Amino acid sequence: MELTSGDEPVDEARLRRLLGGPDLDWLVARARRRLEREQPLTGPVALTSPTPAQRVSVERLLGRSPGSGRSLSVRLDEVDAVLRRSGISPGGLAAAVALLTGPVVALGPAREAEERAWGEAYAPVDALADRVPVLAPWAARLRADGLVRRLAVTPAAARDLLGLAAVALASLPADPPISLPAFAARRLGGAHALDDGTSLATVTLSGIRALTGFPDGQGAQWRREAWASAGLLRDELSSTVLTLNLRGTPALDWAADAGEPAVLTLRQLVRGPLPAPVTSVRLCENPAVLAAAADAHGPSAAPLVCLQGQPSAATLTLLSHLHEHGTELLYHGDFDWGGLRIASTLLRRVPWRPWRYTAADYRAAASVHPGGPPLTGLPAQAPWDSALPEALAELGVRVEEETVLDDLVADLAR
Repeated sequence: MELTSGDEPVDEARLRRLLGGPDLDWLVARARRRLEREQPLTGPVALTSPTPAQRVSVERLLGRSPGSGRSLSVRLDEVDAVLRRSGISPGGLAAAVALLTGPVVALGPAREAEERAWGEAYAPVDALADRVPVLAPWAARLRADGLVRRLAVTPAAARDLLGLAAVALASLPADPPISLPAFAARRLGGAHALDDGTSLATVTLSGIRALTGFPDGQGAQWRREAWASAGLLRDELSSTVLTLNLRGTPALDWAADAGEPAVLTLRQLVRGPLPAPVTSVRLCENPAVLAAAADAHGPSAAPLVCLQGQPSAATLTLLSHLHEHGTELLYHGDFDWGGLRIASTLLRRVPWRPWRYTAADYRAAASVHPGGPPLTGLPAQAPWDSALPEALAELGVRVEEETVLDDLVADLAR
């Protein structure tokens, strides 16, 4: 049977007998690779440790012994000449390879086309970033860090993935908060679309952190809080905030009358009623401060909210409510790089004024307690007082809240 390659007839039956057997697959593959790379079909290709059958096949192809060395070497231009001279493939080796293995596409143009397709796949998040400028650095990072390529593999899958992520992020933050499965069902067509481990959850959560400023972290609790920072509730009970002497609900009133700390869950804060606003509320990082205030002042202690580390969704919900209703927030945290990061994270979400938390306060505390532990970790900024990081770097000691507990507790006497 004769087939053609372009205008040149190819004798397929003879070609397959001569060059199409498994013992010459390696030779055809090397020739195809040359064509894909737009390299000439000239010069030798070699096969190490050939089998006797592979040697026989080459001898039949070339009409001579290929030698008996440890490797088998064949010149592609010699194979091309044999195919042309015999009339099996007047178009030579290139035509034969295309018939045996399918059309050859040069990798250069193919790669260019694929890169164009990848570039177009990011269109949904680029359009979203145009509407929501805070997401622009996130959209640029998605292009650069390879995450989407690892998750989606192909440009078409990436466009689908990023399209759904853009739909989700365009609806956030959710106000009022909503359960994560209900949001996924309503916006993305399936209650499990944002389940842990899915590519869509990974990309959407990275966008949420860019949208809300939620800090780096890991683990199930961190993921719950990250979703909740955008109003998506995976678990309304795990996120809590520790308070002292807030009022406005029967449970809070009872605790305030007794001067005892109270724990509010995100569920309580979302479903209401909410604590009553007051003139000002002090904020601390460590529970030791709140416990000491309760011990020292009981029901007469000034209202206090404890972050217990990074601000939880419950904490942010409570503080946002208080701020929106006119409560002034005054913050104190540990004098170390981690403390500055926590304070900066909170400041991005709700405004506060420093409570004994400036460079002058740090220098005073460090002079009274000079033997503090050494400062470690990567430096951080302090938007409320640019001199504070400089002071920490200069003195190089940590001053934790427990170190200045007496001063803080004294301030809380109402």
